[in-house]
Amino acid sequence: MSHAAFLPQTTETDTEYDRIVREDIELFRQAAHRYSSGEINDDQFRPHRLRRGIYGQRQPGVHMVRTKIPGGIAMADQFAALASIAEDFAGGKGHLTTRQNMQFHFVPLADVPPLLHRLADYRLTTREACYNTVRNVTACPLSGLLPGEPFDVQPYARTVAFAFLHKELTDSMPRKFKIAFSACEEDCMLTSIHDVGLRAVIRDGQRGFRMVVGGGLGPLPSEAKLLHEFVPAEELVSHIEAVLRLFNKHGNRNNKNKARLKFVLRERGFDWVRDQIARELEEIRAHGGIATPESVPEGFGGFQSAPPARGTGADLPLAEAAIDPSYDEWLETNVREQKQHGYAVVTVRTPQGNLTSRQMRGIAELSRQTGDGLVRISIDQNVHLGYIPLRNLKRIYAALRLLDLAEARAGEISDITTCPGAYSCNLALTKSMNLGAALAGKVRRYDDPAIRALTINVSGCPNSCGQHWTGDIGFYGNARKINGREVPYYQMLLGGGIDSEGILRFGMAIQSLPARLAPEAVGRVIDHFLAHRQEGEGFRSYVLRFKVETFRSLIADLAKPDADDPEMFRDWGDEVAYSLQLGRGECAA
Repeated sequence: MSHAAFLPQTTETDTEYDRIVREDIELFRQAAHRYSSGEINDDQFRPHRLRRGIYGQRQPGVHMVRTKIPGGIAMADQFAALASIAEDFAGGKGHLTTRQNMQFHFVPLADVPPLLHRLADYRLTTREACYNTVRNVTACPLSGLLPGEPFDVQPYARTVAFAFLHKELTDSMPRKFKIAFSACEEDCMLTSIHDVGLRAVIRDGQRGFRMVVGGGLGPLPSEAKLLHEFVPAEELVSHIEAVLRLFNKHGNRNNKNKARLKFVLRERGFDWVRDQIARELEEIRAHGGIATPESVPEGFGGFQSAPPARGTGADLPLAEAAIDPSYDEWLETNVREQKQHGYAVVTVRTPQGNLTSRQMRGIAELSRQTGDGLVRISIDQNVHLGYIPLRNLKRIYAALRLLDLAEARAGEISDITTCPGAYSCNLALTKSMNLGAALAGKVRRYDDPAIRALTINVSGCPNSCGQHWTGDIGFYGNARKINGREVPYYQMLLGGGIDSEGILRFGMAIQSLPARLAPEAVGRVIDHFLAHRQEGEGFRSYVLRFKVETFRSLIADLAKPDADDPEMFRDWGDEVAYSLQLGRGECAA
């Protein structure tokens, strides 16, 4: 199906965007042909791949393709198209990331150009989903649906994402650059870990944003610094461009390990950075810069120029009758009433972001049939369906059961966030998704509300694609040797997340321990918390009160396991002995 059949081309913006995207795909096809024929080598081809979101995998001959979903919003037809692409190119599977992307794995190079054209049919793109660029712009996927927010940030996230796409300034920066928008009081998008974080504010009746800069995770996490208490919404693109110009000029191009904006702040000081950004802004105001787009293409970030039709659920081919006892728990944990009377948001728990093409197609159909025709993706790797009539909740639950997607307790401790890890990534040391499944099995038995409210984040290496620093309990993969043999290990962190004052805190390193014993360590910590917490005490306060040494002692015996136990030498999900295999790192999420 062509995009002409999918979306009406009603503006010059739409037509010009389509032309640029198609030409860019053909440029990639030419570069891929030159590489395959031996005209250019891997180092020469790599920038062509990465600019277009095409990663090498640890498995030779296949690639990971990362698709950007600006603001985490896709139209139902787009999500169904992703299902078909997964089916035709990626073994029927897709993976949702902590940056609201959809990743396809094990794609042969020859299949990449036709895959990119299929995405373009639905105004989806991989351009700048990787490399030293402005990555996917993330935003509250439920903005506009829940009470308490100043205003819906999604239109501004789309505008910013489109403004900096396919631009010379953002095509080859010192390192990646991440932007996030939050509207809620809880700061669900973790704006303080971004190069630019933006939180909705209304001042004297005017819409604007509180702007922070210089945040980031990786091996050395940094909290962003406040740049402006209030940036008028209409000046947003210029203010972000000023930060980008500063970064482009002064980021470290010689050492990628010190190339992020956070290192410019560390080395130059915040006062210097703030003054340089102000000078760049003056230059933009005096001589012009990247313009704020008047519109974005139809379908970009789920944009629809006409209000979307809302499904009634009348055509759902399911009866309301067969409901099991788990329905009540699902209703309690996976459903939130909207501020729009009579409607609810349903959270579809997608284990560690992994979906089959059948499940993706089913979600798209449910959104069309009984929602607003949009699929919303959150950074905890779950999917949300909005504008579900309250009268249809039983039918939605029954439909999700048929898709094996009706698990309750979304967003709770057993709903674990992970990166793909050594399943595909060159940089990963461990199979983080398999550990995530093992941990979920361990913690599912806890029914105490304070335990269920905790979060667990797992990364397969120190690069933080699983955002391990931000979980109440975090793990990142490493490796050690016992009697000369390699053993998969994880560094355990405790106490990360948003504290009682609404401030993001990073977890504290406790102990590195074998992968096989990580679930046991989690069980010991939780049991200790249940036995020793004070009335009303949060998990981070408890961790700070007992101090790191307590937890090291609690799991000290796990750090040096029995060398005669063969299980210690296997990663989760493996039947063979662990062997450290690292490829060339290209760039983390």
